[in-house]
Amino acid sequence: QADPEVWAAIQAENLRQEQHIELIASENYASPAVMAAQGSQLTNKYAEGYPGKRYYGGCENVDVVEQLAIDRVKKLFGADAANVQPNSGSQANQAVLLAFLKPGDTILGMSLAEGGHLTHGMPLNMSGKWFNIVSYGLNEKEEIDYDALETKAREHKPKLIIAGASAYSLRIDFERFAKIAKEVGAI
Repeated sequence: QADPEVWAAIQAENLRQEQHIELIASENYASPAVMAAQGSQLTNKYAEGYPGKRYYGGCENVDVVEQLAIDRVKKLFGADAANVQPNSGSQANQAVLLAFLKPGDTILGMSLAEGGHLTHGMPLNMSGKWFNIVSYGLNEKEEIDYDALETKAREHKPKLIIAGASAYSLRIDFERFAKIAKEVGAI
Protein backbone atom coordinates (compact mmCIF):
# COMPACT_ATOMS: atom_id res chain seq x y z
CA GLN A 1 0.00 0.00 0.00
CA ALA A 2 2.91 2.34 -0.65
CA ASP A 3 0.84 4.10 -3.31
CA PRO A 4 -2.79 4.48 -2.18
CA GLU A 5 -4.03 5.41 -5.64
CA VAL A 6 -2.49 2.34 -7.29
CA TRP A 7 -3.71 0.17 -4.39
CA ALA A 8 -7.25 1.55 -4.86
CA ALA A 9 -7.13 0.65 -8.56
CA ILE A 10 -5.91 -2.87 -7.71
CA GLN A 11 -8.72 -3.31 -5.18
CA ALA A 12 -11.29 -1.98 -7.66
CA GLU A 13 -10.05 -4.48 -10.29
CA ASN A 14 -10.22 -7.28 -7.73
CA LEU A 15 -13.84 -6.35 -6.96
CA ARG A 16 -14.69 -6.14 -10.68
CA GLN A 17 -13.28 -9.62 -11.25
CA GLU A 18 -15.14 -11.04 -8.24
CA GLN A 19 -18.46 -9.62 -9.46
CA HIS A 20 -18.23 -10.55 -13.15
CA ILE A 21 -17.72 -13.63 -15.29
CA GLU A 22 -14.89 -13.20 -17.79
CA LEU A 23 -15.51 -15.02 -21.08
CA ILE A 24 -12.32 -13.95 -22.86
CA ALA A 25 -9.90 -16.87 -22.58
CA SER A 26 -6.78 -14.72 -22.47
CA GLU A 27 -8.25 -12.89 -19.47
CA ASN A 28 -9.19 -16.01 -17.55
CA TYR A 29 -8.70 -15.76 -13.80
CA ALA A 30 -5.34 -16.95 -12.56
CA SER A 31 -5.43 -19.52 -9.78
CA PRO A 32 -4.15 -18.53 -6.33
CA ALA A 33 -1.03 -20.63 -7.02
CA VAL A 34 -0.30 -18.70 -10.22
CA MET A 35 -0.98 -15.38 -8.50
CA ALA A 36 1.43 -16.34 -5.72
CA ALA A 37 4.13 -17.34 -8.22
CA GLN A 38 3.71 -14.13 -10.21
CA GLY A 39 3.87 -12.10 -7.02
CA SER A 40 6.97 -13.92 -5.81
CA GLN A 41 10.59 -12.84 -5.84
CA LEU A 42 10.96 -14.57 -9.23
CA THR A 43 9.29 -11.49 -10.71
CA ASN A 44 12.34 -9.45 -9.68
CA LYS A 45 14.76 -11.57 -11.70
CA TYR A 46 15.79 -10.71 -15.23
CA ALA A 47 16.54 -14.04 -16.87
CA GLU A 48 17.47 -13.48 -20.51
CA GLY A 49 18.73 -16.61 -22.24
CA TYR A 50 18.04 -20.24 -21.36
CA PRO A 51 18.49 -22.34 -18.21
CA GLY A 52 22.18 -22.71 -17.46
CA LYS A 53 23.05 -20.23 -20.25
CA ARG A 54 21.88 -16.85 -18.96
CA TYR A 55 23.38 -13.47 -19.67
CA TYR A 56 23.03 -12.38 -16.03
CA GLY A 57 24.17 -14.09 -12.86
CA GLY A 58 21.95 -15.26 -10.04
CA CYS A 59 19.46 -17.14 -12.22
CA GLU A 60 19.82 -20.57 -10.64
CA ASN A 61 16.36 -20.53 -9.01
CA VAL A 62 14.64 -19.18 -12.13
CA ASP A 63 16.45 -21.93 -14.04
CA VAL A 64 14.88 -24.56 -11.76
CA VAL A 65 11.37 -23.25 -12.46
CA GLU A 66 11.91 -22.89 -16.20
CA GLN A 67 13.50 -26.33 -16.47
CA LEU A 68 10.50 -27.84 -14.66
CA ALA A 69 8.23 -26.18 -17.23
CA ILE A 70 10.38 -27.42 -20.13
CA ASP A 71 10.47 -30.98 -18.79
CA ARG A 72 6.72 -31.03 -18.19
CA VAL A 73 5.91 -29.69 -21.68
CA LYS A 74 8.27 -32.24 -23.28
CA LYS A 75 6.59 -35.05 -21.35
CA LEU A 76 3.08 -33.78 -22.13
CA PHE A 77 3.72 -33.62 -25.88
CA GLY A 78 6.28 -36.44 -26.15
CA ALA A 79 8.78 -33.91 -27.52
CA ASP A 80 12.56 -33.92 -27.54
CA ALA A 81 12.74 -30.17 -26.91
CA ALA A 82 10.52 -27.31 -25.78
CA ASN A 83 10.78 -23.55 -25.47
CA VAL A 84 8.43 -22.12 -22.84
CA GLN A 85 9.41 -18.47 -23.33
CA PRO A 86 6.93 -16.80 -25.71
CA ASN A 87 6.62 -13.10 -25.01
CA SER A 88 2.96 -13.16 -25.94
CA GLY A 89 0.33 -15.28 -27.61
CA SER A 90 0.49 -12.95 -30.60
CA GLN A 91 4.19 -13.60 -31.07
CA ALA A 92 3.64 -17.33 -30.63
CA ASN A 93 0.96 -17.23 -33.34
CA GLN A 94 3.27 -15.23 -35.61
CA ALA A 95 6.04 -17.80 -35.11
CA VAL A 96 3.71 -20.59 -36.26
CA LEU A 97 2.54 -18.63 -39.31
CA LEU A 98 6.10 -17.81 -40.36
CA ALA A 99 7.26 -21.38 -39.79
CA PHE A 100 4.61 -23.02 -41.96
CA LEU A 101 3.40 -20.44 -44.48
CA LYS A 102 4.67 -18.23 -47.28
CA PRO A 103 3.31 -14.76 -48.00
CA GLY A 104 0.11 -15.11 -50.01
CA ASP A 105 -0.85 -18.51 -48.58
CA THR A 106 -4.46 -18.85 -47.47
CA ILE A 107 -5.48 -19.04 -43.81
CA LEU A 108 -8.97 -19.95 -42.60
CA GLY A 109 -9.51 -18.36 -39.18
CA MET A 110 -12.37 -17.25 -36.97
CA SER A 111 -13.77 -13.78 -37.62
CA LEU A 112 -12.71 -11.24 -35.00
CA ALA A 113 -16.32 -10.05 -34.68
CA GLU A 114 -17.39 -13.59 -33.77
CA GLY A 115 -14.63 -14.45 -31.30
CA GLY A 116 -11.41 -14.72 -33.29
CA HIS A 117 -8.16 -12.93 -32.57
CA LEU A 118 -6.33 -10.07 -34.27
CA THR A 119 -3.58 -12.50 -35.30
CA HIS A 120 -6.09 -14.67 -37.18
CA GLY A 121 -6.18 -12.34 -40.16
CA MET A 122 -7.12 -8.79 -39.24
CA PRO A 123 -5.71 -6.27 -41.76
CA LEU A 124 -3.96 -4.28 -39.02
CA ASN A 125 -1.96 -7.38 -38.03
CA MET A 126 0.86 -8.86 -40.10
CA SER A 127 -1.28 -11.96 -40.68
CA GLY A 128 -3.85 -9.88 -42.54
CA LYS A 129 -1.17 -8.13 -44.57
CA TRP A 130 0.95 -11.11 -45.57
CA PHE A 131 -1.62 -13.85 -46.06
CA ASN A 132 -4.89 -14.40 -47.91
CA ILE A 133 -7.49 -14.52 -45.15
CA VAL A 134 -10.81 -16.35 -45.25
CA SER A 135 -12.94 -16.10 -42.10
CA TYR A 136 -15.40 -18.52 -40.58
CA GLY A 137 -17.94 -17.64 -37.93
CA LEU A 138 -20.88 -18.74 -35.84
CA ASN A 139 -24.30 -20.15 -36.60
CA GLU A 140 -27.63 -18.89 -35.25
CA LYS A 141 -26.98 -20.75 -31.95
CA GLU A 142 -23.73 -18.77 -31.60
CA GLU A 143 -21.68 -21.94 -32.02
CA ILE A 144 -18.90 -22.40 -34.57
CA ASP A 145 -20.61 -23.14 -37.89
CA TYR A 146 -18.65 -26.27 -38.77
CA ASP A 147 -20.69 -26.94 -41.92
CA ALA A 148 -19.95 -23.47 -43.31
CA LEU A 149 -16.33 -23.81 -42.20
CA GLU A 150 -16.06 -27.10 -44.09
CA THR A 151 -17.61 -25.54 -47.20
CA LYS A 152 -15.15 -22.62 -47.07
CA ALA A 153 -12.23 -25.00 -46.54
CA ARG A 154 -13.21 -27.02 -49.62
CA GLU A 155 -13.70 -23.87 -51.68
CA HIS A 156 -10.55 -21.95 -50.66
CA LYS A 157 -8.15 -24.84 -49.86
CA PRO A 158 -6.33 -23.01 -47.04
CA LYS A 159 -2.80 -24.03 -46.14
CA LEU A 160 -3.64 -23.44 -42.46
CA ILE A 161 -6.88 -23.60 -40.48
CA ILE A 162 -6.82 -21.87 -37.11
CA ALA A 163 -8.85 -23.90 -34.62
CA GLY A 164 -8.93 -21.44 -31.78
CA ALA A 165 -10.38 -18.18 -30.62
CA SER A 166 -9.89 -15.25 -28.30
CA ALA A 167 -13.45 -14.54 -27.19
CA TYR A 168 -15.36 -17.77 -27.78
CA SER A 169 -16.30 -19.63 -24.62
CA LEU A 170 -17.94 -22.79 -25.97
CA ARG A 171 -16.28 -26.15 -26.50
CA ILE A 172 -14.35 -26.41 -29.76
CA ASP A 173 -14.61 -29.66 -31.71
CA PHE A 174 -10.93 -30.11 -32.48
CA GLU A 175 -11.57 -33.55 -34.00
CA ARG A 176 -13.89 -31.96 -36.57
CA PHE A 177 -11.30 -29.28 -37.30
CA ALA A 178 -8.64 -31.97 -37.78
CA LYS A 179 -10.89 -33.94 -40.14
CA ILE A 180 -11.62 -30.84 -42.24
CA ALA A 181 -7.95 -29.84 -42.32
CA LYS A 182 -6.88 -33.33 -43.37
CA GLU A 183 -9.50 -33.43 -46.12
CA VAL A 184 -8.23 -30.21 -47.73
CA GLY A 185 -4.53 -30.74 -46.98
CA ALA A 186 -4.28 -27.94 -44.42
CA ILE A 187 -2.20 -27.74 -41.29
